[in-house]
Amino acid sequence: MKVVIIDDVQINVSLLQFLVRKLPDCDAIGFVDPIVGLDWCLKNDPDLLIVDFMMPQLNGIDLVEKFRMVYADSPVLMVTANLEAEVRHLALQKGVTDFLNKPINNIEFLARAKNMLALRQSLKKLSDRAAWLAEEVRLATAKIVEQEHETIFCLAKAAEHRDPETGAHIVRMAHFSKHIARVMGLAQDQQDLLLEAAPMHDIGKVGTPDAILLKPGRLTPEEFTIMKQHTTIGYQILAKSRSSRLLTAAEIAWTHHEKFDGSGYPRGLAGHAIPLFGRIVAVADVFDALTSERPYKKAWTVERTVQLIKESSGLHFDPTCVEAFLFEFDTILEIRTRFADDAHAISDN
Repeated sequence: MKVVIIDDVQINVSLLQFLVRKLPDCDAIGFVDPIVGLDWCLKNDPDLLIVDFMMPQLNGIDLVEKFRMVYADSPVLMVTANLEAEVRHLALQKGVTDFLNKPINNIEFLARAKNMLALRQSLKKLSDRAAWLAEEVRLATAKIVEQEHETIFCLAKAAEHRDPETGAHIVRMAHFSKHIARVMGLAQDQQDLLLEAAPMHDIGKVGTPDAILLKPGRLTPEEFTIMKQHTTIGYQILAKSRSSRLLTAAEIAWTHHEKFDGSGYPRGLAGHAIPLFGRIVAVADVFDALTSERPYKKAWTVERTVQLIKESSGLHFDPTCVEAFLFEFDTILEIRTRFADDAHAISDN
């Protein structure tokens, strides 16, 4: 352990160094210049600082005050011939841990130094354990997040496999959604949450009959009524979870077919009564659905789809979300290329 001795009298420094070396596993570093000694301490975090009170240029109390600005817990033993209570009270206020009176009693010094080093060692062990526990919590949390991510992706793929023609739709629309969130200035954790939750938007289709889900032609009004139930089914599947990701996915599943003018489903929400993530996913989902080939339609061109989205701003879509979607549109085109229909992973790679 590093013990630093600062005293303007060399013989005092030498004596204290001799005594410190009687303690096990201790290295005694001495300074007669308080400014040089303080500079060394501020760079090396000593385990015990022993400092004289009366010194030229910088007295012991002022030195300790500067030392405490960097190191709050390292013990400080002040050696002084001053017995005035006022001086000692000031020293304690500035961060001195204990006092030793001059002339020094060797046995008393060794006992006090030993006790203060034992305290320092205990504090370091406690700090190391706290850091270890924090790292263990971080690793455990990361594992839970990873498992949640895998669960979300597997459920999303389960829904997708009932409608295999959509290919990498869930991957692309999730990244489109993140792009919109980024441009709108959402925090990074919110962008990541949206990226992970958005793929669950159509999980409720697991409850849609194949005859309707895979029908090659246009749905009848009765069939469309059944198809619309996938929003509520998706919400019911996910909403009982305690996971923030799955709860976010439940909200998206329930709201991504709502329309800004209130004409959407399942609840006819309008404007900002529709949760933000639902408004974002609505734009991303429609863009990818229209530009992808389906059993009942050919793929639209990007230009035609963008024109429709612009015309639907304020009607179907939140104008702010549309504006964000179209900003830096090359990013959208890059996502379409990167996650073509053979893509199988939701990631930023």
